[in-house]
Amino acid sequence: MIIYFLRHASAGQSVSNPKKDEKRGLDEVGIQQCVDIGRALLAVDAQIDVIVSSRLKRAAQTASLVGNEIGYEGKLEFSDALRPGANFAAFRAMLEKYSKYDAIMVVGHNPNLSEFLGRVISDTGCEASVDLRKGAVARVEMRRSSGRLDWCITPKLVRSIYAAAAVSSRPSTSRK
Repeated sequence: MIIYFLRHASAGQSVSNPKKDEKRGLDEVGIQQCVDIGRALLAVDAQIDVIVSSRLKRAAQTASLVGNEIGYEGKLEFSDALRPGANFAAFRAMLEKYSKYDAIMVVGHNPNLSEFLGRVISDTGCEASVDLRKGAVARVEMRRSSGRLDWCITPKLVRSIYAAAAVSSRPSTSRK
């Protein structure tokens, strides 16, 4: 199984009231991060069978926007195993539930999403040091109980590649 770990995109400053913070949506930067990451996933022909997200608004919006960019036509699934503070045992149980799929995308929050990614790619089951940035996506190929990190891209990297491609595709204006 392929697992795409996607951290929710930028949503501004957290709110001290936990109930209000759950309703905090993406900001303009976060929306653009979703577009950029979605287009990058489309460019690498990421085939996603199911998207599973935290129920918090910023994660659900990230899942929806990225899903739209890649042409995902299924409905979003939600799991408490991707909420802030969720534990690794709940995450593993959630993976088992979706094990019949070839490729899933999980959308959640730090620090637990980075922890889950680190633990999945560690041969010993201990946490590898991984810092999944806002809006970043990592592709992991699972082998039995552990996984191999194939790549990780950030919205900043994608923007840099787009900018470099735009510069290199401009006609030369040199004089003869």
